[in-house]
Amino acid sequence: MTGESSLYRRLMAWLLLPLLGLGALMLIQAYLGARDTADRAFDRLLEAASLSIAEQVKKQDDQLWLDLPPAALEMLATDAEERVFYALYNDRDEFVTGNAELPAPAGQSDADRPLRYSDVDWRGMPLRVGVRASQLEGWSQRERFEVRVAHTREGREQLTQALFRGSLGRIAAMALLAAGVVLLAVRVALAPLTRLRRAIRERDPRTLAPLSLELPRELAELRETLNELLTRMRRVRANQERFIGDASHQLRTPLAGISARAELALRQDDPRAWHAALETIQEASSRTARLAVQLLSLTRLNNPEARPEPSRLELGAIAREATRSALQACYRDAVDLGIEAPEEPVMIEGIDWQLEEALANLIDNARRYGARNVTVRVKAMPPTLEVEDDGPGIAAEWRLLVLRPFHRGQGRGDGSGLGLAIVDGIARAHAARLTLHEARAGGLRVTMTFLGDRA
Repeated sequence: MTGESSLYRRLMAWLLLPLLGLGALMLIQAYLGARDTADRAFDRLLEAASLSIAEQVKKQDDQLWLDLPPAALEMLATDAEERVFYALYNDRDEFVTGNAELPAPAGQSDADRPLRYSDVDWRGMPLRVGVRASQLEGWSQRERFEVRVAHTREGREQLTQALFRGSLGRIAAMALLAAGVVLLAVRVALAPLTRLRRAIRERDPRTLAPLSLELPRELAELRETLNELLTRMRRVRANQERFIGDASHQLRTPLAGISARAELALRQDDPRAWHAALETIQEASSRTARLAVQLLSLTRLNNPEARPEPSRLELGAIAREATRSALQACYRDAVDLGIEAPEEPVMIEGIDWQLEEALANLIDNARRYGARNVTVRVKAMPPTLEVEDDGPGIAAEWRLLVLRPFHRGQGRGDGSGLGLAIVDGIARAHAARLTLHEARAGGLRVTMTFLGDRA
């Protein structure tokens, strides 16, 4: 579970980052809540102090008079040593008495809210001001007045910080608990993946048996996918082993013949016998060399790591080059080889050497199995390569079997049984449709039709 792109780190990031964001929101909410609680607590003190002062307002000598008891302001004093102010104003908003001329907060009082609060900046000091609208309670005097009480914010801030520190400790404890739960949950959730990794790592690299590990549903799908891959690999290995066995048999037979013929020639004293043996050895070695070349071609086709990138090709040029390369062998065996191609270019996406190899194998098969006339055709709509001969042909029931390696069909000849298998592999690599039909002259017509999308 190491590395910058590990699944463990990704899960931790996706789970912890939202938790961090939530924790930040909780801290902000805790601070705002602490400040609101402190404001409400100190506003209650302002309310009590203003009420106590209002109760002491009297009318004397036709003017308002206030005998302020010490307890009215002492209730506003805290350990933070705030500065406390008060003022009495008559109904004409004239200052009557107090230790400071305090500004009135914005807004009008009403019956449901006789006390108004406001935060003001007065003479460079931030103040919290509470204004109580009241009136004299005598039966003959109903004059209205305002009591304004204010104090600085040191006590509020101190209480806010104390409340916030308490909330901070609880939030930190919850955050640590949540992080531990997430860490444990991720480890538990990834434990089946760890078991799967260990099971794969501890397997014998030579075994392709399916995995039987009990896993959750999501990983069970991965296990089934791996088992399907192992099944395909078993089939591939079985095909490779069968191919190697067939190839070994095919190579062993001519090599044993060459060895036997050479051993027999060594026992002879007649130079003519030596000459005949050398001719036989030369023919056998040529067939063996061609078999080896075809085996290499088939191996290259079956190797997904060795597939070159396709390029833009002209089928007429490919057909002419393959025909030119096969002319000498056909002339030696008295085979009439020709080509029919349109004048306009027929373009496809493909690999030139593979298509030339396919045509060379089709022409060589026709020559080796007794054809006297071989025609290579190029068609434009759709792009098509075709090789037609007048040889013995292939029976309909054998046409699928001869596409497998080392199947020669019922005809006689000295072929290896790999030519059509190579052609079929090249057709598949080019997303082309390969068909075998009876030719007009009774032989075989092999058609490779290009469908446009390469596999």
